[in-house]
Amino acid sequence: MEKRNQVLRAFRTAFPFTIPIFAGFTFLGIAYGIYMNSLGFSAIYPILMSLLIFAGSMEFVAASLLIGAFNPFSALFLTLMVNARHLFYGISMLDKYRGRGKKSNYLIFGMCDESFAINSSIKVPDDVDKGWVMFFVTLLNHCYWVLGATIGGVFGSFVTFNTEGLEFVMTALFVVIFIEQWMNEEKHLSSLIGLGASIVCLLIFGGSNFIIPAMIAILGLLTLSRKSLDEVEAKAA
Repeated sequence: MEKRNQVLRAFRTAFPFTIPIFAGFTFLGIAYGIYMNSLGFSAIYPILMSLLIFAGSMEFVAASLLIGAFNPFSALFLTLMVNARHLFYGISMLDKYRGRGKKSNYLIFGMCDESFAINSSIKVPDDVDKGWVMFFVTLLNHCYWVLGATIGGVFGSFVTFNTEGLEFVMTALFVVIFIEQWMNEEKHLSSLIGLGASIVCLLIFGGSNFIIPAMIAILGLLTLSRKSLDEVEAKAA
């Protein structure tokens, strides 16, 4: 009974922090489900992909990869580049996730930007198990995404309006991420590096082939500029 009460207290602690994520994930998930349907996939695809992959923006990219030419190496490299930030998320969460038992496996699998932001900064009362709180934050965010994708996938099967151009939702997603990053920066060096490298690679390689060269260029330039970026961050702090 005591353990049950402890788990319930952890759920009650975690849930309020995930309410804003519920709104965002549900509507974005609906757009993802409809987008998948517009590409010719039945509802089971966005449902299973959101449940088993849970990679947010990469799921939009994966939809395009599924209908393109078979190129596993390109898909692997693109996935690593798009989700490279998770390497740093994982390193920074090592201490927080250590000693959480079997929950650690799901905490690692279910880590996304939003779960990382909450779990890395949440203040948990002393009488509440933080491992369970982080577990429920991750689980709730995962459920919100699956719920949205399920609604969108099922609804997309019945829509009769023209969905031409819906694939722009992926472009819009990255634009929003870029704008949010821009607004959160004191200096915009990293954003300008990403924007500039993307434009140059677009002009050189064309719209169909610029993504991977742009990712490589961004990674290289950010690595070379690391000292300057650290100095800017230190001044801002």
